Amino acid sequence: MKECKNVLRVEFPIKNEHGDIDIITGYRAQHSLHRVPCKGGIRFSNEVDLQEVMALASLMTYKCAVVDVPFGGAKGGVRIDPKKYTVAQREKITRSYALALCQKNFIGPGLDVPAPDMGTGEQEMSWIVDTYRAFNTNDVDSAACVTGKPISAGGIRGRTEATGLGVFYGIREFLSYEEVLKKTGLTPGIRGKTVVIQGFGNVGYWAAKFFEEAGAKIIAIAEHNGAVHNPEGLDIDALLKFKLQHGTFIDFPGSTSIADSVKALEIPCDILIPAALEKQIHIGNAHRINAKIIGEAANGPMTPRADEILLNKGVVIIPDLLLNAGGVTVSYFEWLKNLSHVRFGRLNKKWEESSKKMLVDFIEKGLNRKIGDAEKNLIIHGADEVDIVRSGLDDTMTNACAETRKSANEKNTDYRTAALYNAIMKIKAVYESSGNLFA
Repeated sequence: MKECKNVLRVEFPIKNEHGDIDIITGYRAQHSLHRVPCKGGIRFSNEVDLQEVMALASLMTYKCAVVDVPFGGAKGGVRIDPKKYTVAQREKITRSYALALCQKNFIGPGLDVPAPDMGTGEQEMSWIVDTYRAFNTNDVDSAACVTGKPISAGGIRGRTEATGLGVFYGIREFLSYEEVLKKTGLTPGIRGKTVVIQGFGNVGYWAAKFFEEAGAKIIAIAEHNGAVHNPEGLDIDALLKFKLQHGTFIDFPGSTSIADSVKALEIPCDILIPAALEKQIHIGNAHRINAKIIGEAANGPMTPRADEILLNKGVVIIPDLLLNAGGVTVSYFEWLKNLSHVRFGRLNKKWEESSKKMLVDFIEKGLNRKIGDAEKNLIIHGADEVDIVRSGLDDTMTNACAETRKSANEKNTDYRTAALYNAIMKIKAVYESSGNLFA
């Protein structure tokens, strides 16, 4: 468990917009195959290197174990700035990388299942699955070779917002624990809490959206090119519209702009959610963090020394391997959907609605009065795919948070250590039960 099981490094050429040839480097690391397939995203970033990919692959192993997703851990990356390439060039880069994975047996529904990460999305996953199918024409389960696909390519409803929603569910659970409320001095529930979020990509936006809908005040949001602050709360949809129009938060109406966005992390708040890059909270700024709860929505947003400083200050830290596991959880649901070749809810939705309608009719007859149409439709509504996905994610996060809380209390330790302990014990159980083939 200390080292990655398999590591792949590939290089291939691409002609840039100036007609010059760029040599592109890509990586894929498989940390553990104690359960297959292994699972982990593919990121496109100039910061990608072998050590980062291997570290994130190991994190995926523990993350999957914490939330009882039966996958091993993996991670991939291509060292490019995707903004510097055209759509056609990104397609060629993605397909070349996918081809290398196919050639080296680093992708497949039962072997290694990538997903989107920083710098990639539905389009890249669609290109990858199309490339895989070209070389595996007889694989009826080929759609399951990646997750995070568009709905039209076999994706699942609810995947886009899954990580942000998982962050919301996780923090909601911790705000119901007596020991957390006593330590922070907060009241139960989300309503009225002040929230600062670093990062306004997919995870940050959806986390902000769900917290806003639950009655929290999003008082500050930071991006790489600036931050905005309003103690009375920001309008998340209006902020998104402004950013899409202007490319920045600066001068958003009704807010104070902060040029150095990292300073937003130091704004006093109830809940701080770093949802951007690694190592954003470190020994240099940890002493100035004024949050009561830190929910790690990004991978590794806090250095070990900062973690120690903040724990000593009494801050409740909900670790990344637990809190941002919503994405891999719903990726698991998408993988199951692709293997079963049927949309969730398709086989039972109408039967469920028919059964509920019969029950409502019986109640109306017994009470001798009619239920309003709006109430009746709400009662008899059968679960759609997104309803089933969100219910499954809620149940997964609730159970994982409860297990982490239990271990933390029993071992008298912090939640990060407790989550890692739970993950290691689950992996240990798999190894012990399966034995060693070559012992």
